[in-house]
Amino acid sequence: MGSTGIMVSRLCYGTLTIGPLQRNMTALEGGRLLIYALQRGINFFDTAEIYGNYSHLRVLLDECPGAVIATKTYAYDNQTAEQSFRKAVEGLGREYIDLFLLHEQESVHTIRGHYEALEYLLKRRDEGFIGAVGISTHNVAAARAALKYPEIAVVHTIINKRGIGIADGSREDMEQAISALHADGRGVYAMKALGGGHLIAERKSALAYVLALPGLQSVAVGMQSLAEIDYNTAVFEGIAPADALEIEIGRTKRSLIIHDWCRGCGRCISVCKHGALRLHEGKSAVDQNRCVRCGYCAAVCPDFCIKVL
Repeated sequence: MGSTGIMVSRLCYGTLTIGPLQRNMTALEGGRLLIYALQRGINFFDTAEIYGNYSHLRVLLDECPGAVIATKTYAYDNQTAEQSFRKAVEGLGREYIDLFLLHEQESVHTIRGHYEALEYLLKRRDEGFIGAVGISTHNVAAARAALKYPEIAVVHTIINKRGIGIADGSREDMEQAISALHADGRGVYAMKALGGGHLIAERKSALAYVLALPGLQSVAVGMQSLAEIDYNTAVFEGIAPADALEIEIGRTKRSLIIHDWCRGCGRCISVCKHGALRLHEGKSAVDQNRCVRCGYCAAVCPDFCIKVL
């Protein structure tokens, strides 16, 4: 992972999908999936405090304490950073966290405004309790701003073939930022390669795009089943997935969800040609019977709160 010395699998398990914010598996159910992924060669697992799934990862770590864990925090000062660190080590049952990131940074201004939290994480790094410190972002401006801070060793950034969810620029803008970070020795791993589920129907080309993108050390993909793990590990190994996997992945029923941080701006409604979206109590709501999961709504959502599960 960049110049950190931390070795990660090319495929990272994005664990948001198994926790209470999405599929809401029990810790044991989710933990068993993570263990299976580890057996298939995935050693890198991405989470965040807000995901509420440390207990799931603890099941994995009880089996394999050496798995590489990245977590993220919305901390903004010394006190909130310490609280997040304590919550992580207690929840995971392990004192050492491989990667600790400031969550959803937007620009040089948010990094500067949260720098006290970053200083706390750097102190823990120097004490040997954190492997490397970084940021996650949906913004080109934040990815570029990280170059101004040599202490930011890792950037977890959104990137996909359509540029879905990039908050302040184009896919090409983010590609250039990734290239600059890589050239500067930073670790970079991708999120939302499948556009929050909207590119599942285009999964072959979507995964091929990120796998061919220079500068990425790993790609986080959310997975909710043994079949999805088998499918993705095959793709990342350069092996054509079995026909049975293609069929199973293709027939999985999926729904559009709108997270509760929707602020009701109405952009998604204006682009929906199927009349599947409306405002309800100040937030967007979906009629699943009308929704065709085309992804146009997600492409215009400024807060990336629309996903397909």
